[in-house]
Amino acid sequence: MEFDESVIVKRIDNLKLITAAEPEHFMTLHCLQCNTVLADSFGVCGELKCIDSVMCIRVTNDVVVSDAIESVHKGEMANCICSHLKCRLCNCVLGKVVHAAPSHLAAIRSIFLLNKAKMSCYILDSISMVKASSLSFDMKPLQETVHEARQELEERLDLMAPTCSRLADMSLSSQSST
Repeated sequence: MEFDESVIVKRIDNLKLITAAEPEHFMTLHCLQCNTVLADSFGVCGELKCIDSVMCIRVTNDVVVSDAIESVHKGEMANCICSHLKCRLCNCVLGKVVHAAPSHLAAIRSIFLLNKAKMSCYILDSISMVKASSLSFDMKPLQETVHEARQELEERLDLMAPTCSRLADMSLSSQSST
C-alpha cells in the first residue's frame, strides 16, 4: 500500500469504490474528543460492523498513521497486522489501518477503519451533529448502482433523441440548399 499524505494512492488488489453521493448523505466525520474533521462522506466506502468501524479510502491530514505496527491475535481481526490511526490534535486513537490480513479480510487491507464510538458526524443537509454510532454507513451493492446509472443514461438518451434528429434534419436541409 502507498500513501500520499493521508490518501491511499495504490492498493495491491485495486479495489474499485463507488460512493452514492446523494445530498442527504453529505457529512463530515469529526473526532469526538476535539471536533477535528477526520474525513467526509465522499471518502466513506462502507462499514465493518464486526468491529464497529467506518471504512474510508480517504481521510484528512489530521488523521495520523502510527509508525508502530501491531499484530492482532484475538477477535475479528485475528492474524492481522495493523497500525493505529490517531488524531493529530488530541492524539486520541481513532481506529486502525490494516497492512496484512487473512484472505477473508482482504477487502479491508489498506483501508482506514475509523471507530464509530470515537467520532461524531456533521450532517450538512440537516445542519446537525450526531454520534457516528447512531448512523449506518452501508453502501449499495455495485450491481444496483450500475443498474441505476444505466437506467438514468437511457432516459437521458431518450430525451436527447428528438433533438439529435432535428439537428440532423437541419444539417441535411442546409447542405441541400447550398
